[in-house]
Amino acid sequence: MLTLGIYRRALTRSLPRVRFNSTSSSTNGLSWVEYFQLKKQNNRINAVSGIFTGLGGAMLTLTYLGNIEIDLEKPMFGFDPLMVMGGGVIAGGLLGYLLGPVVGQVVFKTLNRSKLKAFDVRNSQFLSRLKVKRPDPSSQSFSNPIPDYYGERIYSLKDYRQWLRDCNAFRRKAKEFI
Repeated sequence: MLTLGIYRRALTRSLPRVRFNSTSSSTNGLSWVEYFQLKKQNNRINAVSGIFTGLGGAMLTLTYLGNIEIDLEKPMFGFDPLMVMGGGVIAGGLLGYLLGPVVGQVVFKTLNRSKLKAFDVRNSQFLSRLKVKRPDPSSQSFSNPIPDYYGERIYSLKDYRQWLRDCNAFRRKAKEFI
């Protein structure tokens, strides 16, 4: 018995001491609450940058079309030249709006450089949870649409729990009526 106690003490002294913090709910340094806040921030930055790049694209197109010479009496592509120019400005604005999330993603990554790896890990965990929990969309109908298939409107734990309840209700309705 005495030798067993000596080996136990020697073994515990040689092992590194690890302290587990039970108050932290995350394994990668980013809690779910922080993840959802960053996800909401990312979405807002992308939306705002889309607005600004859309306006910028429209202004650049308007500036370009305002500087070229166009004969207003000859049709362009079979349409009135002012209609074609207006359509060009709208198309430039839409193209700028579509490029907005690319710019927004760069801004988000620059602002949150220190948390980016943890955010990506948590995002992959979140998407894998969605993949496991989402219902089969083959049983959806007009009266029973599938709830938020990609989880794009989930920005808090409360939203996630509501999404789970909606998925269970969808499954129940699909089983009862089909």
